[in-house]
Amino acid sequence: MGNENAKYDYLIVGAGLFGAAFSRIMTERGKRCIVVEKRETVGGNIATEVTEGITVHKFGAHIFHTSDKTVWDFVNRFAEFNNFVNSPIANFRGKLYNLPFNMHTFYQLWGCRTPAEARAVIDAQRAACGITEPKNLEEKALMSVGEDVYKTLIKGYTEKQWGRDCKYLPAFIIGRVPLRFVYDNNYFNDRYQGIPVGGYTDMIKNMLGKTEVVLGVDYFADRARWDGMANVTLFTGEIDRFFEYKFGALEYRSLRFETEIMDMPDFQGNAVVNYTDFETPFTRIIEHKHFEKTVDTQKTVVTREYPEKYTPGAEPYYPINDEKNTELYAKYKALADKTPNVIFGGRLAGYKYYDMDDTVAAAMALASEL
Repeated sequence: MGNENAKYDYLIVGAGLFGAAFSRIMTERGKRCIVVEKRETVGGNIATEVTEGITVHKFGAHIFHTSDKTVWDFVNRFAEFNNFVNSPIANFRGKLYNLPFNMHTFYQLWGCRTPAEARAVIDAQRAACGITEPKNLEEKALMSVGEDVYKTLIKGYTEKQWGRDCKYLPAFIIGRVPLRFVYDNNYFNDRYQGIPVGGYTDMIKNMLGKTEVVLGVDYFADRARWDGMANVTLFTGEIDRFFEYKFGALEYRSLRFETEIMDMPDFQGNAVVNYTDFETPFTRIIEHKHFEKTVDTQKTVVTREYPEKYTPGAEPYYPINDEKNTELYAKYKALADKTPNVIFGGRLAGYKYYDMDDTVAAAMALASEL
C-alpha cells in the first residue's frame, strides 16, 4: 500500500492528542512517522502554557478522566498526573450551587436534607411536566430532572453553548442527566482522574518523543508534496475541508477565550464556575491555579469562555450532530472509506465530540486495526 519510495510510513496531519498517541504507538512498532501541525505548538486544543508560574489551559479546561486502565497507564507513561478532582460550581444570577446535581445542590435549591426528600420533589416535578416522549432537549430535561433543576442549571447554559433555544435542540444532545442522591461534588464517576503536572503540552511532547514534527505548516498549501512523503496519511482535521466541501460544509459551534492576569492571590476559590443564566454572556470562568494545588503565587490567571457561531477560519470546537449534519457527515465518511492511502481519526475527522480518554482509546483501536 502506498508509495514504495516514500521516506515515511505515516504522515500524521495534526499534533493533537489523537495524532500524538497514534504516532507513539506506530513508532514503537517500528514505523517511520512524521507529524505536521498548522499551529506553532503541539497539543491541539489541550495545549497549555505557563503564565506567572501558573499552567494555563489555553483552550478551555481539560481534566483527564477514565475508567479504562489501559488508557490511563498509556498516558501516565508521558506525564505524572496530580490528584485534581473536578468539582465545578454553578452561578445562577448570583446564587451558587454545587455540580453535578447531588444532595448539596438539592439542599441549595429546596432545603432537602435526605435523599427521600429530594426524590419526592424531583418526582413531583417530573410528573407535573406530563412528558413521556420528549421531542426536544427542553422536554427531555424536564422529564429527567424537573423544572427547577432545568431552569436554574441547564437551560441558560445550554442555550448559550448551542446558540439556540432548548425547544429547538434535539433531545439526544443532553444524553442521560445524572442525579446523585449523595453528598458528592466529584463531577466524574471514573476511577482515574487528574491533570498532568506541568501541563498537557509537555505530555504531548513526551508522547511524540523523537518523532519528526514540523510546526506552523498548512498541510493544504502543499498537500501533494506532503502526501508523497509517506505511504499513508492520517488526517485529523475537518473531514469536509479534506474533501474540499464537496457535499457542503459541516456545522460547528466555536469558542472565544478572554484570559486575564489578576493582581490577587485568588479570584473565585474554585477551578471552574459555570454561569448558568442566559444573561451572562460567557458560560464559565476558569481559574487555572486551582488545577494545581501546589501553585502559590500572589497573582492569578482567569479565562472567560464565550460560545460563538462558527465561521470559516474560526476554530471548530463542537460538532452539531443534528439530523442534517449527521446525514452530511455520512456522505463524507463513505467517501473517506474509499480514499486510498488516507485514514481519518480524531474529533474533527470523525465529526464527533470525544473526551480525552475516548480520543486515546480511538487512536489505540485504529493502530490495532492497522
